[in-house]
Parts: sequence; C-alpha cells; structure tokens
Amino acid sequence: MSYAQFLAKVPMFEHLAQEQLEHLSGLLHARRYPKGEVIFHEGDVGTALFIIRKGQVAIRLSSLDGKEATLALLERGDFFGELALLDGEPRSTDAVAREETELLSLQQESFHRFLESSPQVALGLLASLSRLVRRVTRLVHDATFLDARTRLIRVLLELARSQGRPGTDGVVITQKLTQAELANLCGLTRESTNKWLRFFVREGLLSYEGGQITLVHPERLLQDAE
Repeated sequence: MSYAQFLAKVPMFEHLAQEQLEHLSGLLHARRYPKGEVIFHEGDVGTALFIIRKGQVAIRLSSLDGKEATLALLERGDFFGELALLDGEPRSTDAVAREETELLSLQQESFHRFLESSPQVALGLLASLSRLVRRVTRLVHDATFLDARTRLIRVLLELARSQGRPGTDGVVITQKLTQAELANLCGLTRESTNKWLRFFVREGLLSYEGGQITLVHPERLLQDAE
C-alpha cells in the first residue's frame, strides 16, 4: 500500500518529489493501537519515528506517584518520537493512544538513510524541533508567571488555533477533552480548571458539553490573555 498521497500533507515531507514520497512510503510500517494503549514509555529505547495516520496521541510525563502532565495532543498528520532517533537517548516522554489509532513507523536506520538521500527533510525536522522548544519554553513561562485563569485561556486559544474549526456557535476544538486532560495541559489542578471553565461558561465565552469545547467569543478571551 502506498502512503505517498498522505505523506505529501505531512509538513516535514510536503516539499518532497513524488518519487521521494513513494520511496519513503515503502519504508513505513503500519500498526493499530486501541484506545489507552501505551505506544512507548519514558526511558524506553527509541528505535522509530511515528506518524499519525488516524486517531489521536497524547504525549505525557508521569511521576512515580501517578501524577501526569500532558505536553501535547497530536492527531492525523502529526509525528513524534524524532528526538530519540537523533540523539540516541531513551524516550523522554510517554506516548499514549487517546482513541483507536493507526501509526506509520519509520525505523532509525531507514530514517538516517532517507535523510542522507533527501537532506531537505532535515529542514522540516529542524522546524519541528524549533516549535517543540518554543512550546516547552512557553509552558515554563506560563507556569512560572501567569495565574490559573490566564494559563487556561492561553491553552484554549492554542487548541483553537491548531485544532479549531468553524461551528455554528463559534470555534470548535476538534478533540474532546476531559477536565483532567485539560488541567494537565495547563499545569493546573482539576478543581482550578473546573472553576474557571464554569466561570467562562457563565460569562458566555465558551461552551463545554461532553468534553466538546467551543469558544463562543475567542476575541474576548484573547483580550483577557494579553
């Protein structure tokens, strides 16, 4: 099966010629993961880069006492696991399927050979790593300097930017989120997240039903976050 058409829409590979996409497609291996299955644990040996063809993946950090922090929620077209392939170090996070998910994996040796034959992919990879560094820097900044209300607003606006689609009542965040997941993304307690979600709902700024978040007035939230 050829994945060339799908790969052409993945940012890291979108500038490749058709022949290169077909070559890359032949190096990939598909695997399905049921909801809740761990794709890899922090500390595992990193042997593959993963591309999401279907479903959603949470990138998390876990503590020994069971606490979790969600660093990113990824969906179709996103990729992860590239750090361990570059530096040879163990995995730095957990990766978990949030729903039934199909991944395409590219093994380390194949990845390195493909980089040699298609060096322009390295530019896309560097851009991805730059975005990762910026996101982590922003998380540290917000956790250090911002209050709970503003941190929640910033996360909601970022989700709307990256995953939002127009709806009848505003901007709909495509991924459904539990309060615990949203709290993890913000670095807040579930109680604090629930408090401010209820406040924003009362103010008519957003709706939250069955895990589906709609930003009714994103422009007003943006003003509050500045």
